[in-house]
Amino acid sequence: MRVDRQLLAMAAYGFVSGLPLPLSGFTFRLWLSDSGAGLAIVGLTAWIGLAYSLKFLWAPLLDQPPPLQVLRGFGRRRGWLLLIQPMLGLAAVLLALSDPAALPIAAFAAAAWVAVLSATQDIAIDAWRIEVFPERRQGVALAAYVWGYRVAMSVSTTGVIAASASIGWHQALLGVAVLIACGTLVTLAARREDTATAVAGRGIRHAVIDPVRSFLARPSSLLVVAFVALFKLGEAMAGIMTAPFYLHLTFDKAAIATTFWFSLGATLAGYALGGWLVARIGVGRALLWTGSAQTMAMAMYVLLSVSPGQHAMLYATVTAEAFAQGMADAAFLTFLSALCAREFAATQYALLSSVPMLAIHTVGAASGVMAASLGWTLFYTVCMAGALPGMALMVLLLRRQRAVP
Repeated sequence: MRVDRQLLAMAAYGFVSGLPLPLSGFTFRLWLSDSGAGLAIVGLTAWIGLAYSLKFLWAPLLDQPPPLQVLRGFGRRRGWLLLIQPMLGLAAVLLALSDPAALPIAAFAAAAWVAVLSATQDIAIDAWRIEVFPERRQGVALAAYVWGYRVAMSVSTTGVIAASASIGWHQALLGVAVLIACGTLVTLAARREDTATAVAGRGIRHAVIDPVRSFLARPSSLLVVAFVALFKLGEAMAGIMTAPFYLHLTFDKAAIATTFWFSLGATLAGYALGGWLVARIGVGRALLWTGSAQTMAMAMYVLLSVSPGQHAMLYATVTAEAFAQGMADAAFLTFLSALCAREFAATQYALLSSVPMLAIHTVGAASGVMAASLGWTLFYTVCMAGALPGMALMVLLLRRQRAVP
C-alpha cells in the first residue's frame, strides 16, 4: 500500500504542534504547583495563553519571505519554520532546566516564550497546509493533523506527569523538548510549497491591509464573517458549562475523568469522517451536514439533564457530542482554509480562526448567568437554538454558490 507522504507530514506537524501547548498550560501549572509556587504565579499563567488568541497580530510577518536569504530556498512557509523550530526547541530546553521553586519568574518567562514560538509555528504550518493540499483534501489533511496533535497532547500531559513521578520534572520535560526539536526534521522532509504566489518586497502596511482588502472583495464577505462568528457559538456555550453541569448531576471526579477517553476516541473518529465527507461531497455541503449533526448532538445534553447519576447516559452524551464536534470542526476548518488566498494564507487564516474565539469569549461568557437563571434543561435547549442562526447563514451562503468555496 502506498504511503501518502504529505498526509504523514501533516500528522507529524500535528504532533510537533501539540507538544508545546501543555508546556505553557496545564502541565506547566501543575509543575508550578508541585514546586510550591504561589497561587498568584499560577494564576498569571492564564496570560500566557493569549499568544494563541492574538497570533493574528504578527501573522502578516509570516506572509513575507523569511529574513535570512539561506532560508528562502526552502520556500516561504518552510523557511519560516526552519527559523522558528530550533528556537522553539531551545525555549523548551530552557523551560525544562528552569527551577520554578527558586525562580518562578524565570520559568514563567520561558513558558511564555514557548507559547509565542509555538503559536508562530502554528501560523506557518496552517499556511503550509493551505498551500500544499487542494481544497477537497483539506479535510483529510486536518484529520491527520488532529490525530498527531491529540497524541502529542497526551504525551505532554499524561506522559510527562507520569514520567515526572519516577525521573523528575526536569528530565521528563527535557524529553518533550527533544521531541519538539524534531520539528526541524519534519520540515526538511516536507514538500516545498508552490512559491509562485509568494508576496515579496512589500512593506508591513501592505502585508496587513492587502489581506483584509483581498478577503472583503469576496462575494458576501460580511455574511461569511457573520457565519464564522456564529457557527460554533451554541456548541461552545454548551461546552463552557459542562464541568459544573456534571457535578450538579452528582457525577464524581472519577466518572468525569473517564469521559476523556470517550471524548478522545470519538473526536478522532469524527475528524476522520468529517475529512472524508469534505472529499466526497465538497466543503459547503459537508459543513451543512456536519453542522446539523453537531446541533442535534446537543440534544444529548438535554436528555442528560434529566438523567442524574446515570453513567451510561454521561458517556453516551460525551461520545455523541465529541464525534459530532470532530466532524463539524473538520468541515469548518476546511471552510476557513478555502476562504484564504494563498499569498495571504498566514494572515487570513489567523484572522478568520480568531473570529469564533472572539464570539465565544464575549457572548459565551454569559453562559453561567443563563444556566443559573434558566436551569440546566432549558439552558441546553437554548444552546441548541443558539446554533440555528449560524446554520441559517450556512444555507443562505450555499444558495449563493460563489460565496462558498
